[in-house]
Amino acid sequence: MTPTRSDPTTRQERFRALLPGLTLCLVAAGTSYGISLPLPGVSPLIVAIVLGVLLANVARVPPRAAVGVDFSAKKLLRAGILLLGLHLVLADVLALGTPTLVVVACIVGAGLFGTVLLGRLLRVPPGLSLLIACGFSICGAAAVAGAAGVTDPDDEAEEDTVTAVALVVVFGTLMIPLVPLAARSLGLGPEAAGMWAGGAIHEIAQVVASGGAIGGGALAVAVVVKLSRVLLLAPVVATLSLRQRRLSRGAAESGQRESAAKLPPVVPPFVIGFVAMVLLRSFVPLPDVVPTLGGVLQTGLLAAAMFGLGCGVKVRDLAAVGLRPFALAALSTALVATVAYLGVTLVT
Repeated sequence: MTPTRSDPTTRQERFRALLPGLTLCLVAAGTSYGISLPLPGVSPLIVAIVLGVLLANVARVPPRAAVGVDFSAKKLLRAGILLLGLHLVLADVLALGTPTLVVVACIVGAGLFGTVLLGRLLRVPPGLSLLIACGFSICGAAAVAGAAGVTDPDDEAEEDTVTAVALVVVFGTLMIPLVPLAARSLGLGPEAAGMWAGGAIHEIAQVVASGGAIGGGALAVAVVVKLSRVLLLAPVVATLSLRQRRLSRGAAESGQRESAAKLPPVVPPFVIGFVAMVLLRSFVPLPDVVPTLGGVLQTGLLAAAMFGLGCGVKVRDLAAVGLRPFALAALSTALVATVAYLGVTLVT
C-alpha cells in the first residue's frame, strides 16, 4: 500500500530529509545575528544572504542540505512575513493622517506601475520586472518572495526571485547613507527626513539604519511610514494571486498548458496570517513580551530564509543577466525616492 502524506512514516522521512538543511539555515541565522551585533546599521538579514552567497559560490551547499535549504527559502520566509504583522499597530498608521497615507499609497502605486513600465521599456523580462517592482515599492525581500509565491507557483523562474532579492540588498543598502546625506543637503528637518527614509528605502532594517543615522526623532516616524507601506503587501499579493489564477485558467483553456490544476489560492494563507497578526496587535492588549519575542522569531525566520535564498545566488548567473535589471533597479529606486520626496515636501 502506498503511504499517504498523513502517514507518520512519510512525515518522519520528510522531516529527516529537511533536517540537515533546516539546521544549516538556522545556524546561519544565529551566526548572522551575532555578526550584526557589533555592526550598527547592519541587518542580520543582509549578513545572512551574504553568507549564503559566499557558501554557494566559494564552497557549495552540501547535497543532503539542499531540500531543507529550499524549504527555508520558501516556507520559513512566509512564516516570517506572517510575524511581521506583529510590528504593525493600525492606530500608529492612522495617526500619520490622511495626507501622509495618501502619499504612502502613491509611493507604492507609482513604484509598482512605474517600475513595470520601465521594465518594458528596458526589455527586462516581465516576471523579473514585477518582482523588482514589489520589492522596491513595498518591503524588500519579503515582498519579492511573497509576490513570487503567487506569480510563480511552480518555481519555474526561481532565478528571477534570487536576482530581485540581490538587487534589493544592493540598492537598499546604498540608500542607507544616501538618504541622510541628501536630506541634509536639501534642508529637511528630522521629521521630514524620517518620513522620506520610510517612504524611499526598501527594507525595514535599512530604514531603521538610515533613520538612526538622521537622528532627532527621525527613526520613529521613518519606521511607521515604512510599516504603512508594508501594510499594502496584503492587498497587492492578493491582487497578484487573482491575476495569476486568471492567467493560468486562460493558458489552460487556450491549450498552452495541460491543466490549470496548480493555482495559487485566492488569498495566500501567509497573507491571511499577516492580517490576523496586525489585527491581534492592534485590538488585543498583548503583554510586551509577545511582540518582543515575535520580533526575535521573525528576524530568525527571515534570516534563515535569506540564507536559503542566498544559497541560490550564483554570481556567474547573476552576471549573465546583464545590465538591464541593474538599470531597472536603479531607476526604480530613483522613482520611489522621488515620489516619496515630493510627497513629503507637500505634506510637511
